[in-house]
Amino acid sequence: MSTTTVSPDASLVLHYTVRRCALGQVLVAATPKGIAAVLLGEHKSALIDDLQLRYPQAQLDTGGALLHRWSDTVLEILSHPRLEHLVPLDVLRGTPFQRKVWKTLRAIPAGQTRTYREVAHAIGSPQSVRAVASACGANPLAVLVPCHRVLRSDGGLGGYRWGLERKRWLLQMEGALLG
Repeated sequence: MSTTTVSPDASLVLHYTVRRCALGQVLVAATPKGIAAVLLGEHKSALIDDLQLRYPQAQLDTGGALLHRWSDTVLEILSHPRLEHLVPLDVLRGTPFQRKVWKTLRAIPAGQTRTYREVAHAIGSPQSVRAVASACGANPLAVLVPCHRVLRSDGGLGGYRWGLERKRWLLQMEGALLG
């Protein structure tokens, strides 16, 4: 995962596009280095507002050939979640703890799940189950950092930043949930 540190006064330009997908609308935002956000929702305006809230200092701009290719890849992953794609990421935000959780999530293969507790153990912080759940909720890269693959210890879906129906759909598409 590529990492970039952006100071609050840095001149950041995020190119974005919003496209329809099986899960509603998907916003893909990127810098020249990689994808910085993949947000899911129902309304284009709400997704753009969410992006601006996440990156208040950023100048938002639409389009670009590279962004179009990357958004095509995101749509392909959403349509066929078992496909493993390598796309460059430019993670602009996140604490060191969140980044550790997100890196661990990227190692969970499609079709498999982990519990919040298992993720906490995997990062060497077994007491941090709630913090792992919070890091999943703060994840700006839906599907590319697959927080939907993390379940409660009892097998329940737990939460999902973009709605439990989307989480259930993604897990069913990957074959991680039966029925």
